[in-house]
Amino acid sequence: MADPKDVSVLLRALNGERVDPPPIWIMRQAGRYLPEYRELRGRAKSFLDFCYSPALATEAVLQPLRRFPLDAAILFSDILVIPDALGQKVWFVEGEGPRLEPLIGQERWVFGDTEKAIQRLSPVYEAMQRIRGQIAKDVALIGFAGGPWTVATYMLQGRGGDKDDARRTAYLRPSEIDALLSLLVETTARHVAAQVKAGADCVQIFESWAEGLPLALFERLILKPTAALVSRLRALGVTAPIIGFPRGAGAHMGRYARETGITALGVDTQTPAAFAREQAPANMPLQGNLDPQLVVAGGEVLEQGVRHVLDVFRNGPHIFNLGHGITPDATPENVSALVRIVKGAA
Repeated sequence: MADPKDVSVLLRALNGERVDPPPIWIMRQAGRYLPEYRELRGRAKSFLDFCYSPALATEAVLQPLRRFPLDAAILFSDILVIPDALGQKVWFVEGEGPRLEPLIGQERWVFGDTEKAIQRLSPVYEAMQRIRGQIAKDVALIGFAGGPWTVATYMLQGRGGDKDDARRTAYLRPSEIDALLSLLVETTARHVAAQVKAGADCVQIFESWAEGLPLALFERLILKPTAALVSRLRALGVTAPIIGFPRGAGAHMGRYARETGITALGVDTQTPAAFAREQAPANMPLQGNLDPQLVVAGGEVLEQGVRHVLDVFRNGPHIFNLGHGITPDATPENVSALVRIVKGAA
């Protein structure tokens, strides 16, 4: 029997246990709000080079754990390593974000195969192994990938921002979109399974662009591919818990929680806890949903916000997190205060 001290409170919560205080980790917890991260980032020629350097990626993961008593580490990588590994040109513009050669406008879409993509991603799995070997046993290690539609949207448009072009293409080139999503399901499943084999205790699927879709498109672009991804992961032997984060799903959230096979539901900032609890299956763990801007504001409003989230999620399994990623203008001091309030809330 495992020593209770070695059992992650995050995994206990993902198994449906109500834990007080709840476990806490922060989306983008390794990142630009930390001065030591900014120094580390300067050692790599490009952001993708950073992601593909096991030594740098491991150090980025360890930095917030040295500062804060967080209950989980999350792999340092990016959701766009998948299109990069499939042969699409990907680069990052400082201060603006990712860029890709957009599929929209190309007459034919040509990609590499999944097997070669997974080989290309081997440095990611080496980083996962290194991280697992350097964190405490009671700190959970989270792997991740982008949801198929979110990654497809970047691939189609070549950038973030307004997603009208991608949505319109789903109407105009349906068979090609379905084929792209199928390729992303298979490649993402293999990518996530490799992360679990390398040491991940659980995984999160970031469907960051689930918003703005009418029901018919939500069913086709979000529900069906996510269910296929979860099913494929289970077929590959992955038993690890899966957190689904359908940011902006709104009224469709309940169907996402009930029909995709996920273990736990990530709740964004705009969604009330009561609505999420009502829509999700009974006793499904919920994760979220503090406004990231409160970690910038700090002080009394941060404490009030944290205590409100703790209170409204109290009637079931809860993992404390933000409702989206932490922003670069958050301060380490405010993060420290956030963690301290959560840890003192039992």
